[in-house]
Amino acid sequence: MADLFADDPPPAPREEDERPDAPLADRLRPRGLTDVIGQDHLTGPTGAIGRMVAAGRLSSMILWGPPGTGKTSIARLLAAAVGMRYISVSAVFSGVADLKKAFAEAEVARRAGQRTLLFVDEIHRFNRAQQDGFLPFVERGTVTLVGATTENPSFELNAALLSRAQVLILHRLDAAALGQLIDRAEELEGPLPLTPDAKEALIASADGDGRFLLNQAETLYAANIADPLDPAQLGQFLQRRVAVYDKDREGHYNLISALHKSLRGSDPQAALYYMARMLTAGEEPLYVLRRLTRFASEDIGLADPQALTQCLAARDAYQFLGSPEGEVAIAQACLYCATAPKSNAVYTAQKAAWRSAKETGSLMPPQNILNAPTKLMKDIGYGKGYSYDHDAEDGFSGDNYWPEDMQPQDFYAPVERGFERQIRERMDWWDRKRRERNGLR
Repeated sequence: MADLFADDPPPAPREEDERPDAPLADRLRPRGLTDVIGQDHLTGPTGAIGRMVAAGRLSSMILWGPPGTGKTSIARLLAAAVGMRYISVSAVFSGVADLKKAFAEAEVARRAGQRTLLFVDEIHRFNRAQQDGFLPFVERGTVTLVGATTENPSFELNAALLSRAQVLILHRLDAAALGQLIDRAEELEGPLPLTPDAKEALIASADGDGRFLLNQAETLYAANIADPLDPAQLGQFLQRRVAVYDKDREGHYNLISALHKSLRGSDPQAALYYMARMLTAGEEPLYVLRRLTRFASEDIGLADPQALTQCLAARDAYQFLGSPEGEVAIAQACLYCATAPKSNAVYTAQKAAWRSAKETGSLMPPQNILNAPTKLMKDIGYGKGYSYDHDAEDGFSGDNYWPEDMQPQDFYAPVERGFERQIRERMDWWDRKRRERNGLR
């Protein structure tokens, strides 16, 4: 089949296109896949969608991306591009009866030789049982499923459904793509009443959401503003978009991962930025403090023992002061952790020791280090031969403390950074003394 992108014909005019009072975002909807902005990695001739359209056959897919990036438009245009029936349902407003009706209509159409594209918006809002209901109709080819979601499909969609659909990721619209949307709006409605700097501020305020940007532009057009607004005046006129951040969703995990890895990578500027992203979007400050405290033990440990103290002190300060004053203490702990020497030796030792404890079961410690509170226990050898370290030369006896049936293990290996360098020197001294006391070199 010839490349459908070469002369991608617009679909038939839609009712909302012909209404001058339709929302600006509707009037500017793309009429062909080549009009979709910011998703060339999918819709271009070499993209996954581009190749499917060129071949004239679609497979089921999940369109995953932030709000306002074109998921609905792409689904509608896909059906038109390959000549399929288009049915749209929303998981927010549709139930089982709506789905049964859609599947029944699609089955009738299939028998008549007509393929059906079923677009399911917010597909992640269907529960697991409802998602399973799609499977037989997808497998039989009754429908080609195109689902749209703003949430990570790995968390929100059944594995069986994911195995039958490609997951295609839509990008957040960058400044260039949002600028193209503004250009299209101005071609239709005329220049926005903004200075160049204010126009850039408007684009930044959209946070990658094209629909939000066009709705803001429409508000400006409707206000009949005589003189162009500068950035400060625009900020007073429009409420800035709140950053997308669902505390129990992927945005939460993405930012905490970015914070943790920035801390581990000793980049205090990036760590402070991601922490600010979380707190300004409404994350619970005590959650951030818990993550910093965990980091202080897991990634710093004894390379700088003060890191844990700093985090616990920041918790106390925040609980004492509250917001916003207490957030300075959280920032202090964040910066301390980011700039501290790093070591995961304590974390690694803890995991290794736990694993060894599970594997060795209930081996008895050597009798010489067992307490003997009764005469019977003394008679059978408990505590016999114990060397009190404080009575020994250098305060170190060099005794064996491992079970008789277990070789000594090395769990903790301090690194040559920060305070752990001194700990390594101490451990080396004890090892050397232990070998000397046992007649070893």
